Amino acid sequence: MISFNLKRSGRMKLASIALLTLTLILSACGNNNSANSNGGAANAPAASADATEAPAATEAPAVEKTVTDAMGHEVTVPANPQRVLASYMEDYLVALGVTPVAQWSVTNGVQDYLSDELKDVPTISYDLPLEAVTSFAPDFHIVQSEALVQNGLYDQLNKIAPTYVLGDEISKDWRKSLLKIGELLNKSAEAEQAIAAYDQKAADAKAKISGIIGDESVAILWLVQKNFYIVDETRSSGAVLYGDLGLKLPNLVTEIPAASRATWNPISLEKLAELTADHIFLVNSDKTEGLEILEGPIWKGIPAVKAGNVHEFDASHSWLYSGAIANSKTIDDVLSSLVK
Repeated sequence: MISFNLKRSGRMKLASIALLTLTLILSACGNNNSANSNGGAANAPAASADATEAPAATEAPAVEKTVTDAMGHEVTVPANPQRVLASYMEDYLVALGVTPVAQWSVTNGVQDYLSDELKDVPTISYDLPLEAVTSFAPDFHIVQSEALVQNGLYDQLNKIAPTYVLGDEISKDWRKSLLKIGELLNKSAEAEQAIAAYDQKAADAKAKISGIIGDESVAILWLVQKNFYIVDETRSSGAVLYGDLGLKLPNLVTEIPAASRATWNPISLEKLAELTADHIFLVNSDKTEGLEILEGPIWKGIPAVKAGNVHEFDASHSWLYSGAIANSKTIDDVLSSLVK
């Protein structure tokens, strides 16, 4: 979910917002199998003809609960939140079957890969203006990062609705994030099911892809306003390809010192000329000004380009994000590119 030349730190999630906003700036812009309540019925004695059938067992109703968030706040979570605001965490809500009251946005930009699920959901600016938050009347509010609620903003938001800060330590792992949000919203079973389904899909895809490209290396590049960025192995689409699918890292990533790696690392054209990856997945946010670069000699001289192994997607795809839905769509793109 993307960073713009930011080192790994407690501000990783804030960096996610900054990098997605980069396009606009430069242009002017995470299965409980419920026990069978009738599991002993087969061994139960037959009821007499005039016996009254016992009522079916029902789940205990959800109750209000008090939890402690990443910043140490004691937060009272409503029993059944109906108007949830979780800016930039809509992937998790959708995976849990929850429709948010508003969706994250930057100027002229939303998470396009969720457009079908969120088509009727209004937008709210990524910086959470208090007037806008108030207008949506949330009954529960989840904030992704500690850095987003500094300078008294947490207290102001908490006056509008109970506000839970997920925190950088959890939010850097989409599975942990989904499980935590599922716990908060009384949807732990749904969270576990979504993770299990994704892990199975990833395992199936890994087997298919491995049989086709073997140990060939793969690079993920983002082109925006004539600048290239290469994805690290731990976040967003990098975690999918290099972690879940087991694809081989390219030389330009392994050469970056671990201490200075960002989610998306800037790469000069001169450095890009040294890329030896067998395949390139290109996220192209620069269809106009970037065309000159893609037609230039440095780009065309890269081995994967010369071999015709460039697989291009625009920024409306899910490669810049993270979550069960985003990552699943990224796997679909990889399969459509490599499995013919």
